[in-house]
Amino acid sequence: MNPIEFRRHLHANPELSFEEHATAAFIAEQLAALGIEHRTVARTGILARIEGRGKCAAKERPAVVLRADIDALPVCEQTGLEWQSHREGVMHACGHDVHAAVLFGVLQQAAAAPDFGGTLFGLFQPGEECNPGGASLVLAERPFDGYAVRAVIGEHVEPQLEVGTVGFRAGKYMAASDELRLKVRGTGGHGAMRSQLRDPVAAAAEIVTRLVGLNGEECVLSIGKLEAAGATNIVPDEAAMEGTLRTFDERQREIIHQRIRNIAADVDARLGVETSIDIGRGYPCVVNDEILVKQAAALAAEAGLQVEMLPLRTTAEDFGFYCKQYPSLFYRLGVGSAAGRPHTTTFSPDEGAIDVGIGFMKRLALQILEK
Repeated sequence: MNPIEFRRHLHANPELSFEEHATAAFIAEQLAALGIEHRTVARTGILARIEGRGKCAAKERPAVVLRADIDALPVCEQTGLEWQSHREGVMHACGHDVHAAVLFGVLQQAAAAPDFGGTLFGLFQPGEECNPGGASLVLAERPFDGYAVRAVIGEHVEPQLEVGTVGFRAGKYMAASDELRLKVRGTGGHGAMRSQLRDPVAAAAEIVTRLVGLNGEECVLSIGKLEAAGATNIVPDEAAMEGTLRTFDERQREIIHQRIRNIAADVDARLGVETSIDIGRGYPCVVNDEILVKQAAALAAEAGLQVEMLPLRTTAEDFGFYCKQYPSLFYRLGVGSAAGRPHTTTFSPDEGAIDVGIGFMKRLALQILEK
């Protein structure tokens, strides 16, 4: 099976985070057909391993880990493609099928000619789209113990870059993410009898306004859900809100967490309500190793690819867990503006990017092993 066919099968048969049982079985079947050693990780992920037959002078066996996420999204596809999703309400709308196809292509070629020193891991990782993140579960199993991991490498499709273009950013690149859930409890009643109320709706409105006021250059806080089940003349006993926080620095992250608690405590004291706060700690910041970025950008230019330097992104990725433990690189693979926007019903990456991705990722992995 070639990488395009591999991608189209995944696209037609998407599965949500940590439900990727059929996806994992398919990947395992294709790896077995190539004679590539593999095993299950993180419940529904697959970890492949290819031992190079070349000489290795290092005392510890060097390794490179290539990672692709494999989960889909709860989106109802409307592309009309022949390989459109067969599963109602589930779609590969973020390009994870392309990521997996690129990784499969690299492993396919490496297995056919394993004339390199060291070990090449191919990680088909589940659960990128939701907490706790498949990356954290993979690392909890310590699958790379005993290896000198020189790099963990991942990519993500990017419609703002044309096919043949790759994008990099050294240092901090993608935000840490936290989920916010607050519930304000007061005393409801008749909307015309305010003296009898401890109004949770008014308190929630003030909290939202003050929370949004925390936004800054490297801090993004949004409340996307606010519920108060009252009526025109009925103030409820509770109001609830949910939102997201994105930061780029662990110290600032903790400061913002405390400021959220302080804002709620101040409103509670003045308005006589009680606010419970649940901050669901999500992914850490993606921080790219500067040496790896320099090496990858030079290699891409040498290969005739267009190289773009990227700005900070306030989106998050569980790839950040790898960055905390190993030298890591997460870059963007151009799939063309005609692909549309990720996370939408019509997102359709240019499949020409798959060969570009395979060629670049393979060359980069082998170069890192050789050094």
